[in-house]
Amino acid sequence: MLNSCSLRVLLLLSLWGLPLRRAETDFGGQTAGELYQRWERYRWECQKTLDDAKPPSGGRQGLGEELGLMGLACNGSFDMYVCWDYAAPNATARASCPWYLPWHWQVAAGFVLRWCGSDGQWGPWRDHTQCENPEKHGVFQDQRLILERLRVVYTIGYSLSFATLLIALLILSFFRRLRCTRNYIHINLFTSFMMRAAAILTRDRLLPPPRPYPGDQTQTRWNKALAACRTAQILTQYCVGANYTWLLVEGVYLHRLLVLVGGWEEGHFRGYLLLGWGAPALFVIPWVIVRYLYENTQCWERNDVKAIWWIIRTPILITILINFLIFMRILGILVSKLRTRQMRCPDYRLRLARSTLTLVPLLGVHEVVFAPVTEEQARGALRLAKLGFEIFLSSFQGFLVSVLYCFVNKEVQTEIRRGWDHCQLRHSLGDAHRQRPERVSRGSNPADDPIHHALSSKSLPGPGDEVLESYC
Repeated sequence: MLNSCSLRVLLLLSLWGLPLRRAETDFGGQTAGELYQRWERYRWECQKTLDDAKPPSGGRQGLGEELGLMGLACNGSFDMYVCWDYAAPNATARASCPWYLPWHWQVAAGFVLRWCGSDGQWGPWRDHTQCENPEKHGVFQDQRLILERLRVVYTIGYSLSFATLLIALLILSFFRRLRCTRNYIHINLFTSFMMRAAAILTRDRLLPPPRPYPGDQTQTRWNKALAACRTAQILTQYCVGANYTWLLVEGVYLHRLLVLVGGWEEGHFRGYLLLGWGAPALFVIPWVIVRYLYENTQCWERNDVKAIWWIIRTPILITILINFLIFMRILGILVSKLRTRQMRCPDYRLRLARSTLTLVPLLGVHEVVFAPVTEEQARGALRLAKLGFEIFLSSFQGFLVSVLYCFVNKEVQTEIRRGWDHCQLRHSLGDAHRQRPERVSRGSNPADDPIHHALSSKSLPGPGDEVLESYC
């Protein structure tokens, strides 16, 4: 049974990052009570040193001369971890790693860093990475290596997705016969994927280096970089939200096509535009306001206050759930339609599997796999599996959608072939006009003209594929 002193030091050590499982029994040969006694002695010595010392405006000539012009200084204090002396404003203060740490002999040359603001007040951050347990630091290094590899994966995925989506966007916009409500929605979905990829890649370039204190020489540049980084962070959250809402638009539109047979929904396209591009602003703007007021730290890349993060996370989870329900409904419709055609299509099970796998990236159904697992619940291997699964599929999702709904789509392939044939015929027509002999009479039969015969022999496309075929 631990006494009150031991419980207090355990609480402190949990804040410093020392595993409680080890803290209850052993601290490098020290019990919890012995460690608490060392901590109490360190605190008493710190307080005595600060009481004996005079403020900078007094007899401490060295620091007093340094601060004489401004008359401001961050007060010396003990922050329950390390003893801080008086510090000059607008500078980074250093303090040696506290000697009461069980692993002090391994980090004796390290320092704790803390920012002293221009107003003579300590900043909210403290960097004690140099004083952490080297064993724990090794685990962090392994995790950091895994995260760096995942970053390489999603950089490749988003770059490839951006390139293929751009080509698909140009194809759908170029051919007049492909201009319909369904492809207009595809175009907006492709645009949202491209914006998401561009925003994430740009944000990664603008993220500050992994240190909480910029130092004296980079303070002005840090402010500009911080503003740019937060702007990129806001745009990233909007683009990600827009991507999910356009996935929802795809699901809603496809569901209405299958339920309301023959209703092509041209009149509802403005509503789809409002939902796809307007809905994300309804939760991104409140998130920006609340984040600025209650968690205005660094580049807003960390979500320590989970309640604020749920402002964005909740609408996204709702869109994932709705799309999953739509996906299940569409599967039921597909099964019923394919069963009625079973006599003509014996491979209806294969067609059903193909349609199912084709709809997964369009509706973002893969997000359901780890959607119930919150960030608070994901730890260790589960967290890495969640990150790897979501990062890989999310980064390559745009590539899959562009391939399935543009490059291998029958309508698109037909239009590309038709365009290529027209280009060849125009080239042949120009050559024929240059090489046609002057002895050809005006009254000759047009059917005898090889150009006319080539044009008339080309089979024109019939009516468009049915809804299921055009999607699946």
